[in-house]
Amino acid sequence: MKARLGAWVSVIALLHAIMVTTPAFAQQAKPGAKPAAVPQDLIVKGQLQFEEQQYEESIQTLSAALLRPSNTQAQKVEIYRLLALNYITLGRKDEAENAVRGLLVQQPDYEIPVKESPRFRDFFAQARAKWEGEGRPGLTKDEPTAKSVVLRHGSPAQVEANANLELRARLEDPDGRAGSVRLFYRSGSKGDFTEVKASATGASVVVSIPKAAVKPPLVDYYFEVRDGSGAVIASRGDASSPLRVAVPEPAKGWVLPVAIGGGVLGAAAIVGVLALAGVFKSTGSSNGNGGRSTSTVSVSVGESSFR
Repeated sequence: MKARLGAWVSVIALLHAIMVTTPAFAQQAKPGAKPAAVPQDLIVKGQLQFEEQQYEESIQTLSAALLRPSNTQAQKVEIYRLLALNYITLGRKDEAENAVRGLLVQQPDYEIPVKESPRFRDFFAQARAKWEGEGRPGLTKDEPTAKSVVLRHGSPAQVEANANLELRARLEDPDGRAGSVRLFYRSGSKGDFTEVKASATGASVVVSIPKAAVKPPLVDYYFEVRDGSGAVIASRGDASSPLRVAVPEPAKGWVLPVAIGGGVLGAAAIVGVLALAGVFKSTGSSNGNGGRSTSTVSVSVGESSFR
């Protein structure tokens, strides 16, 4: 009997030595020491507080959880759900509706579980209907990128004065966004532009600048392509940097001035000078008066001739 008692004493002493020398046991063995606390997730904590009817505390915990930048979409949905339940329970309808909207922005097709109270389900249904009726504000839509509209056109180098100036262009509009093509033109480089609508058939665009506006020295113009609302979605040139076509002065008859003694002789005087110089040959026969003969001279000036 004594032998057995001695063996138990030895075992107890050994266990005591192990507990004292082992750090984990030594820490617990200190007077007043508490076990290390295990960190609790804020969402789980907020849910437990809601279940324990600690609604204000649950709202504070969940609001802090919502600020975490590392939240996943599923975590955000759960936070907003619990916030909505807290606010509904407290009768704070505006805040509850905002929480439901925050949830729906994260997951538009969310359905509250059937096991939830009809009070919660009815509130979620009403908040969803109101949110959808307002066009789902806050929901980010991945809209497809609209394809570019391009108007291709090359300006003529010059045009004859007082003649209609026909301009052609090609419209590239893959999505059919263009509503109209407008031409703006003016005579010269100053003054206001006149606006006209171009004719567009498919991709072909044709429009003319009237001859009354085609005057020397140039014509300025530019194009605008507008959508159905009137917004400009493409252009060729603009009011500050228009396209430009040269308009030369019309051709005129020639004049051959001759300077003699600082003066200028006209066509009649030129004929006399040339005759005196013996440039022109005489035709006909002598009339018997000292060998005189008759000469004929023709000079063309512009559209007229003198004989």
